[in-house]
Amino acid sequence: MSRHPVTVVTGGSRGIGAAVCLRLAADGHHIALGHRSDVAAAEAVAESVRRTGRRCVTVRMDTTDESGVDQLFEAAADGLGPVTGLVNNAGVGGPTGPLADAEPAGLRRALDVNIIGYLLCARRAVRDMSRTGGGAIVNMSSAAATLGSPGEYVHYAAAKAAVDTMTVGLSKEVASAGIRVNAVSPGIIRTEFHEDPERPDKAAAGIPLGRPGRPDEVSGAVAWLLSDDASYTTGAILRVAGGR
Repeated sequence: MSRHPVTVVTGGSRGIGAAVCLRLAADGHHIALGHRSDVAAAEAVAESVRRTGRRCVTVRMDTTDESGVDQLFEAAADGLGPVTGLVNNAGVGGPTGPLADAEPAGLRRALDVNIIGYLLCARRAVRDMSRTGGGAIVNMSSAAATLGSPGEYVHYAAAKAAVDTMTVGLSKEVASAGIRVNAVSPGIIRTEFHEDPERPDKAAAGIPLGRPGRPDEVSGAVAWLLSDDASYTTGAILRVAGGR
């Protein structure tokens, strides 16, 4: 059994997910990195993790597919040790613009990834952690859950509101098993997530701190929620949004 935490990170090949992998590795975590398509990017993050002295396995999978979720968690347990943490991060924005103009297929995919994918990963994490002494789950939400994102992606905001509710409910459901469940709610962060790469800077005027955030500013919040310093924190939604 590993003496280091073993944390599964979905969507770990870029953006916030990649920053989370690197921060957790620096804090002593071995990482199981789930990604959907970019093998080269995932391996680059994995190599950066390994350079810290931690181990990393990568699994190409889709969080909406139960068999893919099982494959990721089994690779983590077999290659690294019992899973102690999950960062539910894999997500998609879906169609951008007014809801009236959105294509149903894009809406369905966004809700499938952003809600069902989180539920399937959390379900597997709870099953594993309940058998091995507990752990912690951090769900990646969004400030959009309370702001609504009108004219951009109301469906995405709705999905993230579901993530917030899931976080609160599941935290109460699994507390007695020694599992903590929290969420981080980022605002506008400078990553490749945005369809318009200039969106973070365009939005800066509406952010009280006057700028978009950085992925490492989000990863620090995730790391704290997974750490022993947050041992009495569960059901929390930690907003990292520059005051929005």
